[in-house]
Amino acid sequence: MSDFDIKNQSLAEGGRRRIEWANREMPVLSQIKERFEKEKPLKGIRMSACLHVTAETANLMKTLQAGGADVVLVASNPLSTQDDVAASLVINEEIPVHAIKGEDNATYYKHIESALAHKPQITMDDGADLVSTIHKNHRDLLPEILGGTEETTTGVIRLRAMAADNALMFPVMAVNDAMTKHFFDNRYGTGQSTLDGIIRATNILLAGKVFVVAGYGWCGRGLAQKARGMGANVVVTEVDTLKALEAVMDGFRVMPMIEAAKIGDIFCTVTGDINVIDTHHFEVMKDGAIVANSGHFNCELNIPGLESLSVNKYLVRPFVDGYELKDGRRIHILGEGRLINLASAEGHPASVMDMSFANQALAAEYMIKNHAKMENKVYSVPEEIDREIARIKLSAMGIDVDVLTEEQVNYLNSWEEGT
Repeated sequence: MSDFDIKNQSLAEGGRRRIEWANREMPVLSQIKERFEKEKPLKGIRMSACLHVTAETANLMKTLQAGGADVVLVASNPLSTQDDVAASLVINEEIPVHAIKGEDNATYYKHIESALAHKPQITMDDGADLVSTIHKNHRDLLPEILGGTEETTTGVIRLRAMAADNALMFPVMAVNDAMTKHFFDNRYGTGQSTLDGIIRATNILLAGKVFVVAGYGWCGRGLAQKARGMGANVVVTEVDTLKALEAVMDGFRVMPMIEAAKIGDIFCTVTGDINVIDTHHFEVMKDGAIVANSGHFNCELNIPGLESLSVNKYLVRPFVDGYELKDGRRIHILGEGRLINLASAEGHPASVMDMSFANQALAAEYMIKNHAKMENKVYSVPEEIDREIARIKLSAMGIDVDVLTEEQVNYLNSWEEGT
């Protein structure tokens, strides 16, 4: 196989071991793979996936391949690729991969083009880059596309905006909206892996620090809880009054970012919006402030704005860039403002991605079976898929739950019985 672009084929053995290690924590996806091998529900379907190239993603690719799919994988973030995993998929599984950790923007978009050269019938996105590129530059591919899946909050926002403008030309399943995805992946996965990335990059002690979390969605909730658990004094910033109230009731201080910027030691954005930490916020930060992002794109931090305030930029240590301001203060940006949990760490734990990628696999299967009766809009994952994933996960953990009796079912469905 010659159609791939990776860093080094000799890394494949290490990648294979990493993939196998992750698979031990992914029992739901393993069960789906066993069924897919027997039933081949994806047989002959061309699939292009733009996802973080990690060991967990590799197990999803192997599952899709087992189901009969002809799959190509490219990176959804220039800093998230695990080069040994990419090598293993190419050498050991013969899955074309176009991804190199640290690739520049030109290479990133060249790889997107490689994914689209595959002429996909199903797209699998983490940020909607495949879908948006198809609609902007490759509308000739639209007639053959059955549908797509989207993994992230950011991507779902972009796709819903397209649908609202009647610009979306094929149906997409919002995998991110599944309870077994956003409730667990976003809350527990992002919470733990973001702190892992910050600590690996800086080796700082969180206890006693003022830790500012921008955004109190599912990712922000998880991050705030984990940071508090590490002893940090957590401040939350929000634009949504309901989420701000929830953060207050959960015991966190809530204030505007301009106020938080004056007191914070560590900042992390998890909103999916642009310029959440802006130039005027950088202007008032303390000397030595550390700033990271765990939303999807690095536009959450106005890095050009910070550069305009700076007289010097220098590398402090891997994944830590120092910016010296005109008055001598120093501000540190982690991982170039990209996803810090993947830039300097390994992303979410495999046991969490097990459920997220189970949703991806089953959503793709559902799309193939039902695309003919689906409209060009964003769909939520059917509840029966969500609950089946939860059932398999609990079973794999050795946990049983109660089952309603016939009497209880009748009671819950009746309006005639009361107090």
